[in-house]
Amino acid sequence: MTLKEEFATRNFSIYAQWLGILSMILCFALGIANIFTFDFFIIPFSVICLVSSFVILFIEVPLLLRICPTSATFDNAIRRISTNYMRAAAYAVMAIVQWLSIIRYATSLIAAAVLLTFTGLCYLLAGIKGQAFVGSKTLGGAGVAQMIV
Repeated sequence: MTLKEEFATRNFSIYAQWLGILSMILCFALGIANIFTFDFFIIPFSVICLVSSFVILFIEVPLLLRICPTSATFDNAIRRISTNYMRAAAYAVMAIVQWLSIIRYATSLIAAAVLLTFTGLCYLLAGIKGQAFVGSKTLGGAGVAQMIV
């Protein structure tokens, strides 16, 4: 199935998975950029944003759990986030943390908060509509991991 065919399925979990990849890229970039603000209130939020980008990477690209040396505890924690509702909850927690970063003043971390919110909403819509989670073949879902191993 090509990327165009995946988007044509109208499955919100596919949309959310790709929004998750965009969230990961944005969280990584904004996490690094906001560390250099040298504001002791913003630095913890930017570090959390940076850590969130790596968590999102392992959530959205399941192939990495097989090829990267991680602990069994981390693998089990990531594998628990497998349903649409659990992914929506995980993204909601990450989004709330980034929304809290604007308590003092608004920074560019608000862009990460908005994209994380949209990603969580897409997973929530997939769960509400009863759509089964469908991993993108491009990102290592639906048997790609078994072809490599």
